[in-house]
Amino acid sequence: MRILEVRLCNLNSLYGPWRIDFTAPAFAESGIFAVGGPTGAGKSTILDAICLALYARTPRLGRVSGDNEIMSRGSGECAAEVRFASQKGEFRCVWTQRRAHKRPDGALQAPKHEIHEIAADGSVRLLTAKLLETAARVEAATGMDFDRFTRSMLLAQGGFAAFLNAAPDERAPVLEQITGTEIYSRISKRVHERKQAEERKRELLLAEQRGIALLSPEEEETLAAELANGGEEE
Repeated sequence: MRILEVRLCNLNSLYGPWRIDFTAPAFAESGIFAVGGPTGAGKSTILDAICLALYARTPRLGRVSGDNEIMSRGSGECAAEVRFASQKGEFRCVWTQRRAHKRPDGALQAPKHEIHEIAADGSVRLLTAKLLETAARVEAATGMDFDRFTRSMLLAQGGFAAFLNAAPDERAPVLEQITGTEIYSRISKRVHERKQAEERKRELLLAEQRGIALLSPEEEETLAAELANGGEEE
């Protein structure tokens, strides 16, 4: 999975619309970059926006629905959008929530969460705009649920130690998915299955071999004589 673009509006200290294009040369050419700034500048808000757009929840606040603590104060609406690519294709997820009439003192409305599929020609198709279906579609497209995503792709503060201390069978699939090395697991599985099949064939051959009784020299001479006599009689 690769994050291509992040858009957000009125989240925490980041008022108004913001956009980060990770396909821009400044990001694509460097490969590794850092987001820096003083406390309260909005660094964690960018990560919150990614989680909101994908899973409608954040590591710090949990699920954002009836009680929105991430909407900027004095705002009547907020939004988070992420465009990403995975082995399943390219997608765009959008999460939005607003107050009645978009007024800061208006009643908080139910959030909206939708996922779109972006074709190779740039056309966009809405897959679903239902909350539960969107979560399932995101998990299918990324191969990760919220817990796995925040344990690997986006580690919250203090979460790195938990990832390192996770059991190997929990950590390995995530690392394979991130690094694209899951093919080696499939190869290993096929080799193991082939080895078991060949061992079963070997056991059958050994069992057949054990069922064959070898003749003694005397028995061989007797049978050879009978064969010779039978040939003469014929």
